[in-house]
Amino acid sequence: MKVYEVQAEHMIHEILPVGVLACNCSILGDERTKEALVIDPGDDVSEILRILERHGLHLSQIVVTHAHIDHIGGAAKLKQATGAPVMLNENDIPIYDTLDAQALWIGVQAPERTVIDTPARDGDKLQVGSINLEVLHTPGHTPGSISLWIPAEKKLLAGDTLFRDSIGRTDLPGGDGRLILRSIRDKYFPLPEDTIVIPGHGESTTLGREREFNYFLQGL
Repeated sequence: MKVYEVQAEHMIHEILPVGVLACNCSILGDERTKEALVIDPGDDVSEILRILERHGLHLSQIVVTHAHIDHIGGAAKLKQATGAPVMLNENDIPIYDTLDAQALWIGVQAPERTVIDTPARDGDKLQVGSINLEVLHTPGHTPGSISLWIPAEKKLLAGDTLFRDSIGRTDLPGGDGRLILRSIRDKYFPLPEDTIVIPGHGESTTLGREREFNYFLQGL
């Protein structure tokens, strides 16, 4: 399994594609305090735990960008293993309640569910050691989709809202094509052009590149 390590001063950031749909799970850690945060543990929890152990990290928070199985499927197992609370936007709870049906759609065994400990709301501030993140509510792919902005690193963890040369699909239950473009325009476009965008699947890009070349963003 390929793991991408992103270098940053005092910040550990590994991107692990997990599950049959290769969701980009991010493991963020502070080298000094050894606190960690995991974003979108869709599957392959044993691999996530190995990365945490390799860096000597203690997981303090699990954040899920939206409630599709490929992003949230491993949250219960990771919570059981570490005791870390799970954060999800409350507008996606109805989608989380369809986890068994989602498993049937993609032909995998239904994972365990867990209680959502904390709602992820627009403007919430998260801190892991010296790493500060801001929650951006970016609905459209799902009603409760969120993104995570790391100002000091100029990084945007975009979930399935924006991809290199594309945007998140909006034909699944709860999707809204107009709303996803509004989220990108209102929440992403004010950020710096050189912001590194880490999507929920596929390779990273920059906000400036997508504004210039992404067909779906022209005219916004």
